Amino acid sequence: MRENATEVIVGAVVCAAALGFLWVLVGAAGLGGGPVGQELRANFRSAEGVTVGTDIRMAGVSIGTVSGLSLNTDSYRAEAVFAIEEGVPIPDDSAAVVASEGLLGGTFVEIVPGGSFEMYADGAVIEDTQGAVSLIQLLMTFVGRDDT
Repeated sequence: MRENATEVIVGAVVCAAALGFLWVLVGAAGLGGGPVGQELRANFRSAEGVTVGTDIRMAGVSIGTVSGLSLNTDSYRAEAVFAIEEGVPIPDDSAAVVASEGLLGGTFVEIVPGGSFEMYADGAVIEDTQGAVSLIQLLMTFVGRDDT
């Protein structure tokens, strides 16, 4: 009977560890559905490197994530949906820029705040956007340049 109680205790500890691990994975993947203050949209010429879950940053601080990404078949532009944290007002003349952390770093979306006193409402579209700059295209521009 003593072996049976030990097996039950060990089994309970293993199950608790598995549930804890699953909870951490769900939180890290952003599937927990945390509080969202507002939803904004932006259309990019190129959203290369941006996926669902990509950080939205302002002044280097994460203020949300990309919650949706699709192709707008009317304009043939990438339409991104941003889930911005509650309590982060964004001026309505701000710009959304797809940026890179470095040469080999990851991609994020930087919100460059404007100077307006009016703020974006929930569901608004950020008109001023700048898509991703392809490193290959940039290198080909310099390699193919004729300096004669």
